Amino acid sequence: MEENRQVFEADEDAYGGMNVHIKDSMDSIKFIAMLRASITQWTNQGKKGVWIKLHIEYSHLVNDAVKEGFWYHHAEVTYLMLVYWIPQTPHTIPSNASHRVGIGALVINDNGEVLVVQEKNGTFKGTGVWKLPTGVVDEGEDICDAAIREVHEETGIKAEFVELLAFRQSHKSFFGKSDLFFVCMLKPLSCIIHKQDSEIEGTKWMAIEEYAAQRFIKKHEMFYKIAEICIAKKEDKYNGFSKVFMTSAFSTKRNYLYYNQN
Repeated sequence: MEENRQVFEADEDAYGGMNVHIKDSMDSIKFIAMLRASITQWTNQGKKGVWIKLHIEYSHLVNDAVKEGFWYHHAEVTYLMLVYWIPQTPHTIPSNASHRVGIGALVINDNGEVLVVQEKNGTFKGTGVWKLPTGVVDEGEDICDAAIREVHEETGIKAEFVELLAFRQSHKSFFGKSDLFFVCMLKPLSCIIHKQDSEIEGTKWMAIEEYAAQRFIKKHEMFYKIAEICIAKKEDKYNGFSKVFMTSAFSTKRNYLYYNQN
């Protein structure tokens, strides 16, 4: 086969789409020729979507792909994902991930005190508000583990997950994405605080009633409701969701299901 009729190596997915593998550097002329030959072949074979994962070292090919009808799907630190729809119908390519996931951690000690922090940066900088430790869940990280990690990073306190108490969904948040925020209850395994100097202005154990009585908390409906849930949990008047490790119908990998076991 002549070079200008070579097609890209690709794997077919479960939906009739082709996932292209570009392993070697090439110039625009060769890339466009192979791309056109590949699209022709896949069109004749009745394929649908085409996915090209361009690693950063091949970024010089992005403009060529766009001119051939591809569009951006998503980007990560090391690559850009481009997509193309072959049929002359509206495409059914799923959108990029629509949500960012965050956690807030309610850590209550044996004295009924809650672990709180003041932040050096962001919305709460300089406000004097004491808040629960919060953070973003990393890729591949479970919600329960993210809560434990964030508490340890911000305060030095080691803890274990107890329950998922509540969650909130909001929209048009970080770069226009929606946001899921999970409030987790943790049990402290240590008590000596070692705050994170780079992000945290202060951290301490505070009576949960004092935390809930802050003007900022009382002023904002959702913050106050979360505070009420925290107080109810302290008084054993509220039950959240526990975590259970199990498999699903789609994978042998075990994952957490959070549900009320009472």
